[in-house]
Amino acid sequence: MKLRKWFTLLLMFVLCMPAMAWSVQAQSTPEIRIFLDGQQVKSDVAPYIMPKVNVTMVPLRVISESLGAEVYWDQTKQTATILKEDTVLSMTVNQTYALVNDSSVTLDASAQNKQGRVMVPLRFVSEQLGLQVNWDQATRTITLRTGGIAIDTPPEDVIETPIPNPIPDPIPTPIPIPFPTTPVVTNDSLRGVWISTVYNLDWPSTGSYGNQAKQQQEYVQLLNELQAMGMNTVFVQVRPSADALYPSSMVPWSKVMTGTQGKNPGYDPLAFMIMETHRRGMQFHAWFNPFRANTDAKTDQLAANHVVKLHPDWIVNSSNKLYINPGVPQARQQIIKEIMEVVQRYDIDGVHLDDYFYPSNGIFSDDAAYKAYNSKKIANKADWRRDNINQFVQQLNTSIKSVKPGVQFGISPFGVWRNKAVDPTGSDTKAGVTAYDNMYADVRTWVKQGWMDYVTPQIYWSLSFAPAQYDKLVTWWSDEVRGTNVKLYIGHSPYKLGTAEAGWQNAQEIINQLDYNALHPEVQGSVFFSAKDLRKNPLGLIQALSSYYNR
Repeated sequence: MKLRKWFTLLLMFVLCMPAMAWSVQAQSTPEIRIFLDGQQVKSDVAPYIMPKVNVTMVPLRVISESLGAEVYWDQTKQTATILKEDTVLSMTVNQTYALVNDSSVTLDASAQNKQGRVMVPLRFVSEQLGLQVNWDQATRTITLRTGGIAIDTPPEDVIETPIPNPIPDPIPTPIPIPFPTTPVVTNDSLRGVWISTVYNLDWPSTGSYGNQAKQQQEYVQLLNELQAMGMNTVFVQVRPSADALYPSSMVPWSKVMTGTQGKNPGYDPLAFMIMETHRRGMQFHAWFNPFRANTDAKTDQLAANHVVKLHPDWIVNSSNKLYINPGVPQARQQIIKEIMEVVQRYDIDGVHLDDYFYPSNGIFSDDAAYKAYNSKKIANKADWRRDNINQFVQQLNTSIKSVKPGVQFGISPFGVWRNKAVDPTGSDTKAGVTAYDNMYADVRTWVKQGWMDYVTPQIYWSLSFAPAQYDKLVTWWSDEVRGTNVKLYIGHSPYKLGTAEAGWQNAQEIINQLDYNALHPEVQGSVFFSAKDLRKNPLGLIQALSSYYNR
């Protein structure tokens, strides 16, 4: 009996050794910390590392609450869908691949359902949403930095703040500066909203495919809500991916109308939108993505008359997205012709371009174009790229004014032109992406030469975000347009309200920004990205805007 008892105790000790070892290791291993742009990301469930593959898993809730993405969970299919700007990401529990904008991407670690909590691979999701990810083994710290997407973007093409160097510890949030309030003159100020159609983000809904009555009803309701908030202008994306929301002799119908590119929706959506917008006394600006050819590299579902099919020699694949090469003169001229088709046929108030020139990150293979189309013998490829965009902007402006001088022409560039550290005349910022150096958009030249009627920099950061502070950028842009005939409208980011980034925990942030704009006579209006984010009424923003614009 004693021998049996001794053996039993020994067996129990051996069986408990792994658990004891794990317990000791768990107690000695510090918890993984996550920071986004210097702000610690909180999670009610501790992140953990998948063994063998070394992948950090986080709750799906972290993605929605801290990274500013929309998250949908299908319990039946055990599938998580993550939506941010122009990225749609879908992962199914225990599935070895994810769908990114309908393209299959292999996963090192699949999504998991742990005791009712959905866990997803942080690095994979973050990088697909355009974030820079760094891991510090010594401190077990993950540092996330917002980076170009533009998105993009991005606007649906929004591009978040990239920071050049990882910051291991959170940056203390400065106390917001109390700006003096001045009476707001709204009679002549522009109060606009970007309406994204790519991926059916703002309009029309995917549930309205091929249903003219439903699409029209949705647009009427959208206008009613925006006007009730105090808005007087819409910027509607009519060329999302080298296609059209109107009958065109040059480009195919956009798939956002029917689900199939090239399919006629049975009416002219652009004509209808202009009519309904003008009926309310609001302005309608036709928003074009100039050089985006397709949101992914798949070509099998593109219409036969899409530019990728007609002119494959004009197309560059960069980071699995297709672009029309701005270095090809014939391609630039074709885009101008396509825009002019709208100017000539429709009663629009403005032509609006976003920041889709050259992509802000990734490899853009244009060596052959540089050699073939460098008649000016420009020695530096970066300068050659800027010259390509300069020519495009100047020639488009000339074309518009020669046909309809009253149609406004404006561009919404990335919010930082250049950092002061690189150019003493730049802004006092530390952005890792700039319009001049990464998108080859020499906005200063466009302003000084008067090649556009207005500029709308996307200043998508708060008054307390030190690396790219809102007030510093508004002051810088005001100085840039002073003495010119170019109007300055400011692009705002209500989509960030409620996220962990510094300054976005209260809707008053937007009101404080508007108050600061009022101190600068050069600022003649504001544009908000985007319609769906306003309609969600984040942190009571609708009431705040309505009170502000109607006081």
